[in-house]
Amino acid sequence: MDIPLHSIDIAIIAGYVVAIIAMGWFLSKRASKDLNAYFLGGKSLPWWIIGTSHGASGFDITGTMWFVTMLFTYGLRAAFAPWIWPLFDRIFRQVYLGAWIRKSNALTGAEWMRTRFGSGTGGTLSHISVVIYAVLVTVGFVAYALKGIGKFADVFFPWDLAWQGLSSAECYGIIILAITTAYVLFGGWYSVVLTDLVQFALLTIASIFLAVVAMDKVNAETLASVVPDGWMRLIPEWKLSLDWSGHVAGLNDKIYGADGDGYAFLGCVVMMWLLRGILVSAGGPSAGYGMQHQLSTRNAREAALENWWMSIVQLAPRSLMIAGITVLGLAFFSPELNATVAAGGKVDFEQILPFVIARFVPAGLTGILLAGLLAAFMSTFDSTVNAGAAYVVNDIYKRYIRPDAPNRRYVLMGYAASLLLVVVAVVAALRIRDIGRTTKWITGLLYAGYIAPNVLKWHWWRFNGYGYFAGMIAGAAAALAFPHVNALMAEHWGHSVSSQFAFLILVPVGGLASIVACLLTPPDDRAVLKRFYRDVRPWGFWGPILEELRKDDPAAQPNRNFALDMVNVAIGIAWQLSLMVAPFCLVVRQWRTMWISVIVLVVTSVVMKFTWYDRLDPPDAGTASD
Repeated sequence: MDIPLHSIDIAIIAGYVVAIIAMGWFLSKRASKDLNAYFLGGKSLPWWIIGTSHGASGFDITGTMWFVTMLFTYGLRAAFAPWIWPLFDRIFRQVYLGAWIRKSNALTGAEWMRTRFGSGTGGTLSHISVVIYAVLVTVGFVAYALKGIGKFADVFFPWDLAWQGLSSAECYGIIILAITTAYVLFGGWYSVVLTDLVQFALLTIASIFLAVVAMDKVNAETLASVVPDGWMRLIPEWKLSLDWSGHVAGLNDKIYGADGDGYAFLGCVVMMWLLRGILVSAGGPSAGYGMQHQLSTRNAREAALENWWMSIVQLAPRSLMIAGITVLGLAFFSPELNATVAAGGKVDFEQILPFVIARFVPAGLTGILLAGLLAAFMSTFDSTVNAGAAYVVNDIYKRYIRPDAPNRRYVLMGYAASLLLVVVAVVAALRIRDIGRTTKWITGLLYAGYIAPNVLKWHWWRFNGYGYFAGMIAGAAAALAFPHVNALMAEHWGHSVSSQFAFLILVPVGGLASIVACLLTPPDDRAVLKRFYRDVRPWGFWGPILEELRKDDPAAQPNRNFALDMVNVAIGIAWQLSLMVAPFCLVVRQWRTMWISVIVLVVTSVVMKFTWYDRLDPPDAGTASD
């Protein structure tokens, strides 16, 4: 679907591109002081800026269109869909994990391993496993970004750039990645954060506009006529009863078909998302830009506040955009979907967005919206590249090759590492046929295999670097083997395990390997464990370390906040869910559910003011090595 771009739209998009490169160049001197400045902004930026950047980095258009598809198909129940990632991992970081991570004062997640496991053989193995994982995930997600950006640009821009065997979408992707890499190279973390702020402003404008247009063009009666009974239901029933017959052809197959989503028993699936999400969240952020945002805050208190603000930034405006696009698509694009199915074609929900823009967005605002959507892709990409380069430079080059190099050399290596990661990712994207399947394997199976060692590292003093390494390797091996074993089961026995439940197998594999390995090897250095427990003060099974710490400091006390932290996590998940539900219900005019959500939002906010905010560490609380 071609979108006629007015000259003012092209000027806005071009102006945005020129502006971000100029900002990167302007910030280059400030960013090039040392590694801390280049990769973490010198840990000088306030929490609300870091939180806005973090939230904007998660506002990618691919995820947004997936969410539109879910809301279009499943109705208000789709508010639970982000638990698949899980979205509520930031609640765990808001309540306690963000502060624990920041207290290490590390530069990367791999360097953090040394604060937990020391620098012996076990600590080195754990460090290497995280570095390898971080680099692989960075390459995988940048390759995914290339495909996504290219497809986005090829749909929205009128020029055919196919060249030398490369498709037009691939050429667009390479060009946009080159532009983004330029400003990331110049300004480092400062460029990442500043660009994310611009992106957030653009997308907030676009989100509000789309929500207003949807409410103006589609009244409650029209919306009710184009959706099946039960579409407005919020709480997922155990087995779905939605029937799209007579509304949109093909959606029943998407829900209930053999090759469909597999969400017919949505209540059960949501419970699995919740269980898996709790385990993933309790392990802390994976190696990548999530960890970098935590480590770039000024202190432990601001690490907690950053995550609180991130939820607001990402969910409130994005929910308006998702609801607006969905409502306009239901009311006006459904006939085209039916015509496509009738002609033997496949339903493509990604066509809803260009349809909505072409029909409802005027010149000028189209340029702002496209610049914002382009920035949404770029913000996720720039954060990922910056984080991946930090691991290459700090955890490979500085640690193993040139530990005594001058700061300028490390910054130059940051440039080189960023370029190398992008080049490798481009090559991977052009060679891998199904990058989406690869990315789903990383975020689904691979993450599940890593759950056990990443949870144990916080809460059990006897867990050592050998155990962490063994758990990571066993989890990765199980994740690699799972698709092949599943295919053999389906071939020979006619049954297989849904990927929704794979974590029930993969988590015990990683956990068993972790426990066996750490029990067969000596504990970590007691001095390292005492320092970690004194600085971070996690709750869990740390009795022997606390007793040794009391020999030096009789006043040392354990962390008794487990019960309160878990209560705050539960309250926080309800608070976060209401941040999505209220905007959804506003746009679809479900006033009763909207007001209930607003009341929940207000009540949970007031409760957490006393149970969480008032109990945060003071700004001047000690941070390791500060």
